[in-house]
Amino acid sequence: MLDALGLSITTEEWTTLGLWVGGMAVAALVGAVVHVILFAILRRVTHRTEGAADTSAVNHCSAPAWMLLSVAGSLMVAPPQEALPILGMARHALIIALIIAVAWTLIALTYVVDDLVREHWDIHRADNLEARKIQTKVRVFRKVAVTLVIILSAAAALMTFPAARQLGASILASAGIAGLVVGFAARPILTNLLAGIQIALTETLNLDDVVIVKGEWGRIEEIASTYVVVRIWDLRRLVVPINYFVEQPFENWTRTTADLLGTVSIRCDYTAPVEDVRRELKRILDDADDLWDGKAWGLVVTDTTERAMTLRALMSASDSSKTWDLRCLVREKLIDYFQREHPDALPRLRAETHAVSGDGRASTGAVD
Repeated sequence: MLDALGLSITTEEWTTLGLWVGGMAVAALVGAVVHVILFAILRRVTHRTEGAADTSAVNHCSAPAWMLLSVAGSLMVAPPQEALPILGMARHALIIALIIAVAWTLIALTYVVDDLVREHWDIHRADNLEARKIQTKVRVFRKVAVTLVIILSAAAALMTFPAARQLGASILASAGIAGLVVGFAARPILTNLLAGIQIALTETLNLDDVVIVKGEWGRIEEIASTYVVVRIWDLRRLVVPINYFVEQPFENWTRTTADLLGTVSIRCDYTAPVEDVRRELKRILDDADDLWDGKAWGLVVTDTTERAMTLRALMSASDSSKTWDLRCLVREKLIDYFQREHPDALPRLRAETHAVSGDGRASTGAVD
């Protein structure tokens, strides 16, 4: 097989090859042993500390660190290419492996930073606007960084081949046509990538934002490099290209604050005592202090028809979910109040009757 590759090896060279390969194997084993000892110590230390950041660093960096230490150890004792052609090929393979290990380590570090941000800026607390902004930026830039690391590491690995360097020079010589072709092919990817960066910088959209997209109400569950996942209220997932949020209008209910105003409309008869209903609304809101934030409330007559009038109850809540629950509660309580205290004030249909007496005279009466 070696002869087919043009590599003729003598007995003396076989001995040299065995020594170098053995040395590289021992160096790789030493690197692996150092990794096992080092991370065993780190795991013991992280078990005694509070917080998830150090644990995340150990978990994410363990595998790439094993590869990095093993490859680095072998590369340190690897012979120069002049010693033996086949050893030069092994050294080249180790250099590519080292590039992969470094890229893997850098990607792992981006996940560690992401976990650190999640720990310090929790989006599950009540006032989470600042946390959502920071997490959105970190996640978008993490995905961009991972993409760049993969591209640069692949380019670095290819540039270790002389033929690839010659190909690169040829591509640069025809950069005009190649640039147009590559640019046209990569336009959707670049558009979505730039849209993600724009969203992260302008903060028009953040994780856990409440939005209305394509007529659907939901929360932003994930912002990827090319798409956004919206968790609909009924647990469906709406996947939207990320550039949609740059090019198309959409509603963001939590852009600056999660506070919302809710309304409830009740149709009732003209005999309904508006002031009594207003006092009842205030009592309902006071009893619902876990939903009502106490900032705003009111009751006004917003419409009148020939049959009924419309009362609109206004109330405020700290977020959209509480607003919905509060509106449902107020609607139920007001209906119960009318049924219990003022059943005659519910909407009714009035009619006039005409009775004809024996002498031909008509008398008029009202019927509810």
